[in-house]
Amino acid sequence: MVNIFEVYETNKMIEQEKLDVRTITMGISLLDCIDSDPDTLNKNIYNKIKGKAKNLVSTGREIEREYGIPIVNKRISVTPISLVGAGACKTPDDFVEIAKTLDKAAADTGVNFLGGYSALVSKGMTPSDENLIRSIPKALSETERVCSSVNIGSTRTGINMDAVKLMGEIIKETAEATKNANSFGCAKLVVFCNAPDDNPFMAGAFHGVTEGDAVINVGVSGPGVVKHALESVRGENFEVLCETVKKTAFKVTRVGQLVAQEASERLKVPFGIVDLSLAPTPAVGDSVAEILEEMGLESVGAPGTTAALALLNDQVKKGGVMASSFVGGLSGAFIPVSEDQGMIDAVNRGALTLEKMEAMTCVCSVGLDMIAIPGSTSASTISGIIADEAAIGMINQKTTAVRLIPVIGKDVGDTVEFGGLWGHAPIQKVNSFGCEDFINRGGRIPAPIHSFKN
Repeated sequence: MVNIFEVYETNKMIEQEKLDVRTITMGISLLDCIDSDPDTLNKNIYNKIKGKAKNLVSTGREIEREYGIPIVNKRISVTPISLVGAGACKTPDDFVEIAKTLDKAAADTGVNFLGGYSALVSKGMTPSDENLIRSIPKALSETERVCSSVNIGSTRTGINMDAVKLMGEIIKETAEATKNANSFGCAKLVVFCNAPDDNPFMAGAFHGVTEGDAVINVGVSGPGVVKHALESVRGENFEVLCETVKKTAFKVTRVGQLVAQEASERLKVPFGIVDLSLAPTPAVGDSVAEILEEMGLESVGAPGTTAALALLNDQVKKGGVMASSFVGGLSGAFIPVSEDQGMIDAVNRGALTLEKMEAMTCVCSVGLDMIAIPGSTSASTISGIIADEAAIGMINQKTTAVRLIPVIGKDVGDTVEFGGLWGHAPIQKVNSFGCEDFINRGGRIPAPIHSFKN
């Protein structure tokens, strides 16, 4: 039973500490839309999404008004489109038509973004997978709300290095295709290892094939709440620090649980998971970097940063799983550069490099996220960075991802503006030594020995 103190505390977190529900995401299976005729397929896709999600945005707004809880985005995720379009799509352009259908469905339902323009190729690529991947630059340049992801590796299968090489090229092509918008198409494209089936956050959301016909997943974010809580325990030992983070994560997750249950009941769609991820925004005071600095670091990037992030991520998960029986997705701390003012400041003062961020990704929820790099960076270098992150995920049995933005026409020392939740970012230096011969070997990096569990 909720008491008046909990109501007051939640209101304070919302009004003063920037607590929000970052997204209500409706996952929708498109497997029953499959048809060998492209026109019929596109019609089926549009009608299924429109029918299932027609009340998603209005329901989200009702919950916002009734509970006073900000819900920043309403989103849709769908079955990976390389599977859905396999029978009808024979060329990359055929897949682009599906992307346009998805974009129209997203616009007509009023959601902010739609994820699932995706391919899962951790062990190999079908012709359909490759056609979808090759369509990504054009699809993202000709749509507004569609987000794309490709899973190129997993702990069970190893790393598909042919796909890694291809994705380096695709990211470069997407940057060129959207260069008039600061290569923004790359902000809607993420490359995964161990991608989860129930992630509600973009750009990596897709509706896994083991999911039901439709599901409601909620993503909660509260970096400002955690930072405020830590301000009250300055100088205390690590036991107190951990307990404070854990208790705060519990409270934040309970808010997400409430919203998820309400949305599920009103939409008559099963509740899936709550993803408690400390996803920052460009707003001052809504920063994961500031949490780490509140722990005692002079700046993010200083010695001790990886240990502080590991502590934060672990305690967030421990608090979250006590607050909801169905915590899923990514659930932990995100460290995107462009969306976190503290991270931006650390880069600008020279405290945080790409290599240090790679070390941090060993213990955070995602990986190298929303990082702007020089537009001249080669495709093979981008592939090398993807391979490094995938190896971290594969060996450590965790999700890792890369969302790099090679901004055409920009170089180290420049800044790029994306606007809104996407924020702005300094162009970061990339190691100038090459890895082309390594990337061009082709084939697969085999799964680690600990993957062999039966």
